[in-house]
Amino acid sequence: MENVSERIQLQSMQSIQSTIRKSENALAQMTQKGANTTLIEKILKALRIGLSMLEHVWQHKPHPYTSRDLTEARSVLTGLMPSIENSLAKAKEGSPQRTLLIRRIQALELAVQAMDDLMKEEHQ
Repeated sequence: MENVSERIQLQSMQSIQSTIRKSENALAQMTQKGANTTLIEKILKALRIGLSMLEHVWQHKPHPYTSRDLTEARSVLTGLMPSIENSLAKAKEGSPQRTLLIRRIQALELAVQAMDDLMKEEHQ
């Protein structure tokens, strides 16, 4: 994880921050409509934990999360991958949407890796 360039670190954190903002907007709209918000709340929590893990590894910021939190967030984030990869397969080559999806996948993979590394450290 330390070998990741500063550019990729910045892009990854910005990508997750952007995804969090979009999810917060979706949550607000769903709440207004009275829709079930359980899934989006779960995704938002996982994204926030993922961002926190990247900040923990790269910026040495503390985090308040338990191993259980990390395990649940890891499961949610890896569960998002197939739909993002599906969208990527449909995105036009060279399009801004494709770039965004590639960065999102990379960011989520790095967040999951950070969680895995942290959980390994805790079990040693």
